[in-house]
Amino acid sequence: MENEDMPSGPWDAATYAHLRAERRGQTARVTLARPEVHNAFNARLIAELRAVFTAIGEDDAVRVVVLSGEGKNFSAGADLHWMRASLDFTHDENIADALSMADMFQAVDACRHPVIGRIAGFALGGGAGLTAVCDIAIAAEGATFGFTEARLGIAPAVISPFVLRKIGASQARALFVTAERFDAARALAIGLVHSVVAEGA
Repeated sequence: MENEDMPSGPWDAATYAHLRAERRGQTARVTLARPEVHNAFNARLIAELRAVFTAIGEDDAVRVVVLSGEGKNFSAGADLHWMRASLDFTHDENIADALSMADMFQAVDACRHPVIGRIAGFALGGGAGLTAVCDIAIAAEGATFGFTEARLGIAPAVISPFVLRKIGASQARALFVTAERFDAARALAIGLVHSVVAEGA
């Protein structure tokens, strides 16, 4: 597991290895910045997202947060290299890893400022979970969603409480077990996103 110290200062670029955070007036912008792996999660990105949303939530100068991904994709979920490394974790390390991810989603979900997600390209697995914790999710027409964990033989356990609240049990049951990918129009129809806009809007 990665246990690097997290420097302080939510707007200090040196604080983050895998995301960018800046404030323009009353708007905070958080951008996942691992485009070479489709902004997939690893332990460091998870820790950084938890830290930045905790800090932003305490910043009275912020009124709204815009969350997006660098490059073509919002987030393709978990980094496969990170997942392979977890095969060597002890039981306790795997529990700690899952709790760390759950804390990250909770930090976004509980942020006291509205979080607007700009969803383009892939939003798969944890990326779809991150969509679910946005207060307002705006998808590009070409966005692709999916709770794809079942293809890897695992359940979307960490994101399930947030997704169930967003799209309901009926839709979640079907999408969790089939792991099918679906387009922005269906994401809108089931309530995962709130609007669909033209590419690049």
